[in-house]
Amino acid sequence: MLAYVVWHLWRITPGGWLLKLTVAGLFIVWMLMAFAGFRYTENVPVKTASVLYNAGLPWLIAFLYLLLVFIAADLASLCHLLPKSFLKGSTAGFFSVTGIVAVILLAGNIHYKHKYREQMTVQTEKPLEKPLKIVLASDLHLGYHNRRPELARWVDMINAEHPDLVLFGGDIVDRSLRPLTEGEYAAEFRRIEAPVYTVLGNHEYYSNERAAERFFEAAGITLLRDRAVDVSGIRVIGRDDRSNRRRKPLSAWAGSGGVFTLLLDHQPFHLEEAEQSGIDFQFSGHTHRGQVWPVSWVTDAMYEKSWGKHSRGNTQYYVSSGLGIWGPKIRIGTRSEYLVLTIEN
Repeated sequence: MLAYVVWHLWRITPGGWLLKLTVAGLFIVWMLMAFAGFRYTENVPVKTASVLYNAGLPWLIAFLYLLLVFIAADLASLCHLLPKSFLKGSTAGFFSVTGIVAVILLAGNIHYKHKYREQMTVQTEKPLEKPLKIVLASDLHLGYHNRRPELARWVDMINAEHPDLVLFGGDIVDRSLRPLTEGEYAAEFRRIEAPVYTVLGNHEYYSNERAAERFFEAAGITLLRDRAVDVSGIRVIGRDDRSNRRRKPLSAWAGSGGVFTLLLDHQPFHLEEAEQSGIDFQFSGHTHRGQVWPVSWVTDAMYEKSWGKHSRGNTQYYVSSGLGIWGPKIRIGTRSEYLVLTIEN
């Protein structure tokens, strides 16, 4: 696929071989920056790593959409809907293709910066001390791209809701705790004006779950790792991520004794388990709904529910596409969001 895209870039670039070599070479260099952003950020200062990560990772989306545009153009050419000259040494073709992809990347970045507020109300016959307002968010992916100023903005959004409880559904950390500890991100979490609970996601395992535990403690966040707590008149169950193959089965919490149960489980696999265990509400994340179209079609096919509200019997679910993002800060056909859940009789 890479060879296909580079060959098309070479072919469509107008002018002589020097200009063609420059365009193709810059695309390869951009790719190498993307891979360097994955592998070598721990070996340079955090600010340098952040620049490398943010500059390099959008290549992934550019590559995807160049691939799609060139495939569409080739098919159109084969069907005689597009002249073959459009794809060979064409100024109009070059600027049309690169312009389309540039606009997609820019629009996707602007769209990512907007955070959607999803609202959901759950009615229950189980006793409550009072109606509860809970803010739930997943997949913050804090690190070299989602930095402390962005976290501060998210904390302000959470506090503006005046919640009784704040629950995170895993993947608070992106891939390294280094920028969080050096940047003292824990101080931002301590500004949240409500009790805060979280579970581990697969990225906490990538980054070192023991170090993540220490960070959560410093941040004033209670980690629920195969553990349940009674808080504000409901029972919050936090499952360890399925990265731990020896985590407890959900049936260990079956039967709540008449207490409303809310389950945090990072990855939304086997949703039938919550229904069978009598869970009232499950919150998950992990999928990002693919982040960009058409990857969203893949996640929709992979999961029973890859995003949004869902129900099974008496159990209600919400699978979040995430507040933050992994990799490039671009969303196309998906959204960054948090959930405001009201539980009432």
